[in-house]
Amino acid sequence: MSTQIATRWARLSDIKKDMSVSTVVAGIIATSMGYAGPLVILFQAADAANMSSELLSSWIWGMSIASGLLCLWFSLRYKLPLLFAWNAPGSALLVTSISSLPLAEIIGAYVMSGLILVILGVTGAFQRLVQYLPASLAAALLGGILLQFGVGLFDEVGQAPLVGLAMLVTYLAMRARVPQYAMMTAIAVGLVVLGWVDGLDFNAVSFDLAVPVVVMPEFSLAGLLNIAIPITLVGLTGQFITGLTVLKQCNYDAPANSVVTASGVLSSIFALTATHGVNLAAITAAICAGKDAHPDADRRYTATIVAAFTFFMFGLFSATLVSVIRAFPAGFIAIIAGLALLGIIEASLSKALSVDQEKEAALITFLVAASGFSVFGLSSAFWALIFGISALMIKRKLSKTT
Repeated sequence: MSTQIATRWARLSDIKKDMSVSTVVAGIIATSMGYAGPLVILFQAADAANMSSELLSSWIWGMSIASGLLCLWFSLRYKLPLLFAWNAPGSALLVTSISSLPLAEIIGAYVMSGLILVILGVTGAFQRLVQYLPASLAAALLGGILLQFGVGLFDEVGQAPLVGLAMLVTYLAMRARVPQYAMMTAIAVGLVVLGWVDGLDFNAVSFDLAVPVVVMPEFSLAGLLNIAIPITLVGLTGQFITGLTVLKQCNYDAPANSVVTASGVLSSIFALTATHGVNLAAITAAICAGKDAHPDADRRYTATIVAAFTFFMFGLFSATLVSVIRAFPAGFIAIIAGLALLGIIEASLSKALSVDQEKEAALITFLVAASGFSVFGLSSAFWALIFGISALMIKRKLSKTT
């Protein structure tokens, strides 16, 4: 017993020694950036499904706690700066698909999505699936899903030009200089202008701790095809692959199958609190894994330990967070969502049209996903993949016969 206590104390001492001001700052910034922009997309999805504030608070609680647990486990187990977060591209997809199903079937779809990840990780099929699905089609699917947010951004700028233009100009200027702070700075400027033009009323804000709401799942084919498969695919291609690439560029060899498996396990469990899925972070992963976090690569894992506890705090006070964001005008929230996704839309379109032989199939995938096309109760995200893959197979078949 005394030996175990001594060993644990030695580990804590090592963590304390490895931690620095820079890793603490990196962990807090990387976590906070996720809440600064992409979080508001959840509010739009929740509104589409007529979710209560209590259920939305549970959703944020679940994804925060699950992300924090994954960060803490992999940081301590492997001493690698592996940052996890919720499935941001998947949350955008839900805005258009979540209203077509009852809540219990939505929860069932989340559970199935997590189980798909577990199967892919345990069997080692993760990399084979990614190789089979052309990256251009996956990017086109994501770009089509997100297009409405980009269009919505400029609709709202037209409705509130002072606030919208101030945020847009700030975002573009910061992207050119210090892109990692572009979103946070744009929101800060928007708050100042919004307070000056319309004033801010926080009388309805309540400082409450989160209370998780458990919803029992129901499993359906519509849930599998409309939600589970599409959000899994955009999570794999938009989050896991990108995150692993970022880590590799920073000279980290992450245990890919373990990452996917653990994400699937916690996604399935926390789905019962209305959480749509957690996965490896992509863009913000570079903040914890890069040189700015710490010159010594072996000490950067402490940044994601800090990130874990930051996630726990956001989860604990998610009810307060919901009431604060609800206090802002819907147009302001839509502008934040559009700006937060501009970079992802740009990258998706660029990758979608990067392979000459796949351009037509990618374009079809993009257009179907953006169109809202729905037949037999199946969403445009499902049909986008069907049409895109079919177009690609036809072209490849005919090319071989000529």
